[in-house]
Amino acid sequence: MGTAVLVFDARFRLVSINQAGEVMLAHSARHVCGRRVNELVLNAETIMEQITGSLASGRVVNQRSCLLELPDAASLRVNCTFTPMTDTAGNHEVLLELRQIDHHLRVEQEERLITQQQATHELLRGLAHEIKNPLGGLRAAAQLLEREISDTGLKEFTHIIISEADRLQSLLDRMLGPNNLPNIQAVNIHDVLEHVRELVRVEAGERLLIKSDYDPGLPDLQADRDLLLQSVLNIVRNAAQALENDGVITLRTRIQRNFNIGSHKHRLVARIEVIDNGPGIKEELRKQIFYPMITGRSDGTGLGLSIAQAMISRHQGLIECSSQPGKTVFTILLPLDGKHEP
Repeated sequence: MGTAVLVFDARFRLVSINQAGEVMLAHSARHVCGRRVNELVLNAETIMEQITGSLASGRVVNQRSCLLELPDAASLRVNCTFTPMTDTAGNHEVLLELRQIDHHLRVEQEERLITQQQATHELLRGLAHEIKNPLGGLRAAAQLLEREISDTGLKEFTHIIISEADRLQSLLDRMLGPNNLPNIQAVNIHDVLEHVRELVRVEAGERLLIKSDYDPGLPDLQADRDLLLQSVLNIVRNAAQALENDGVITLRTRIQRNFNIGSHKHRLVARIEVIDNGPGIKEELRKQIFYPMITGRSDGTGLGLSIAQAMISRHQGLIECSSQPGKTVFTILLPLDGKHEP
């Protein structure tokens, strides 16, 4: 059943939930049953008003295009139906049906991100090949010339040519990312996050607070630990720089069941979020943020997020970004069924 079905009593406590509801809330029935609406949804006032209205009138209430803000999952746009009912003991309840209306839009957006990443990587490969050959020749010529020159002053110019050639070579290598095959093994993502947390905390100083909110039930990933660590480190460092090392970053993990990454459905997906309370990312920049050489900082290279996306894509995963003033969220989605690309 694709529709999420939740049953609330007159005190706004969740009585029962179907499997689609568990997927939507990103929690099992055992974890959410007995909780009040305001413990499940951040913007609970609207739902509570509709439950009260449905119970008072005894009629079905429909609400279209309702934004559902979830504490442990991405916000959803849903159509809601509130149906009053009575249980076998005579207690009044409301059956709430939630139908997601922006699912296809998210799938299309993710497919665009995946296609964009693949196209960008192929473009960079071709560009790097065209640049590396003459660059290598330029460096070799400068080295030969340096051997023939006895004037120390003139040798400074050959040193500049060689050092700049090396810098460009390093830049191309960073744009392409690692070329070696992933070293796939069981990885505890929380160990990776704690490693990153300690590294950034030491770099940023005491004014930056890095909090953790981990799901202890998240299983180990079959992944390359170094690639995951570098991806998360790039994202967290970006967040720290956006905050100018003075703010709050939250590292959060959750498990998603029967979840789509692009058009591919996975039984289990690890959801890793890096949340900061900084000024946010402008919309025009956010649309291009995973392209190489795109940055909002005057001293940035624009490679960190592009490289992070490339590393996650090698695990059949994806990085998404949502942002508004006071809350920017980078979400890493990684399938737990162990599919990878060389």
